[in-house]
Amino acid sequence: MSAALVWFRRDLRTYDHAALHQALQAHPRVHCVFVFDTTILDALPRRDRRVEFILRAVEEVDAALRAMGGALIVRHGDPLAEIPRLAAELGVSAVYANRDYEPAAIARDAEVHRRLAGADFSDFKDQVVFERDEVMTQGGTPFSVFTPYKNAWLKKLDPADLRAWPIADYAYHLAPPRNDSPLPSLRDLGFEATDLAELGVPTGMSGAQALFRDFIERIDDYAATRDFPAIGGTSGLSPHLRFGTISIRQLAAYAHGQAGRGASTWLSELVWRDFYHAILWHHPRVAMRCFKPAFDALRWDTAPELFAAWCAGRTGYPLVDAAMRQLTATGWMHNRLRMVVASFLTKDLGLDWRQGEAWFAEKLLDFDLAANNGGWQWAASTGCDAQPWFRIFNPVTQSEKFDTEGRFIRRYVPELARVPRKFIHAPWQMSAAEQAACGVRIGEDYPAPVVDHAAARVRTLARFQAIRG
Repeated sequence: MSAALVWFRRDLRTYDHAALHQALQAHPRVHCVFVFDTTILDALPRRDRRVEFILRAVEEVDAALRAMGGALIVRHGDPLAEIPRLAAELGVSAVYANRDYEPAAIARDAEVHRRLAGADFSDFKDQVVFERDEVMTQGGTPFSVFTPYKNAWLKKLDPADLRAWPIADYAYHLAPPRNDSPLPSLRDLGFEATDLAELGVPTGMSGAQALFRDFIERIDDYAATRDFPAIGGTSGLSPHLRFGTISIRQLAAYAHGQAGRGASTWLSELVWRDFYHAILWHHPRVAMRCFKPAFDALRWDTAPELFAAWCAGRTGYPLVDAAMRQLTATGWMHNRLRMVVASFLTKDLGLDWRQGEAWFAEKLLDFDLAANNGGWQWAASTGCDAQPWFRIFNPVTQSEKFDTEGRFIRRYVPELARVPRKFIHAPWQMSAAEQAACGVRIGEDYPAPVVDHAAARVRTLARFQAIRG
């Protein structure tokens, strides 16, 4: 019964934590560590909201562990070196972690295990409800379409799958604080402060629980409001799920236990998350290639100026531009708008979905490889979607339907603040006199459309038809 080391990663909480529970049950002395991974951090801009979000969560984990008699050891370096070195220094017999499903993380964990001298490595399911091959078709193959997966997921679900892993009952096994592991500052990590506080982004376990309590008050309206970006009908919990400051089991258990369309619709969104993680685990090639291999032959356009206009929110389509500016301004984008801008990039501009995926990976506070990749390939019609490839979102009708009054557009595209509702979704239709009346000149103060949607639709259909013969 020797000591163990629990390696925190994307599970920054001290309750309902599978690896921590298992270690505390099995060992009389348990150390906890978090590594600021330089193999990831070194490639980031020096002002990255995610780094600050993680640091605030790490600080809260450390405080919570100290309240229970332990502490969090923090390292800054390559975990391939840091974890084996710390395991040897502490003399632990095992390293515990919660399982990751990204190809690079799987390879990292395998290498850490290989480098551990005399210590075992054990990982556990924690960031999803069902993982890997737990939900399969009757033929024993992975699902490739969401609705059948969801039905099988719900059929398999048992109360035991949502039961929390207790921590407090075993907290006396936590190793006491060490004097050689002070928490770093952003500057120590090589980063600068961001605008997280100014934006009012709740951080850590406490922030996640505050958001969840707020959402519980609105969950009955979720199905009716979730598609309207000006309303704010979503939970706002995606960054907390990404970094594990809240438990997926807690959320799924609550949603599953409620009656009503709002809760069931939200539960479906949580199932989507499991689905995309399963897709990535079964098909790691999707990280770089199309889920549907035939579409690897698609010939995307090369147009740096159009990609730059999309990134900057200067396409001339107000809803697309408002969404892209929201992403830059806040590090977040409404889910409906993620679909709209992804469809626009791939099917109006004719650009490779991987360009958009990489931009989201750089900008999103809640960036998650499985969900980001799955969403982009869904929108590009190269991924897991039962709908045919000729589904193409019309950016104007999407705007009219989901931001009817133009409230969201006016918030993020102030040039159009005085444009009347009649023209807010397609301001290029205003006459010169009408433009003058509302103080905006299309083509000067606000761009004219960079592409014609109808013509772009024809080109996209031809692009896909060429692959399908």
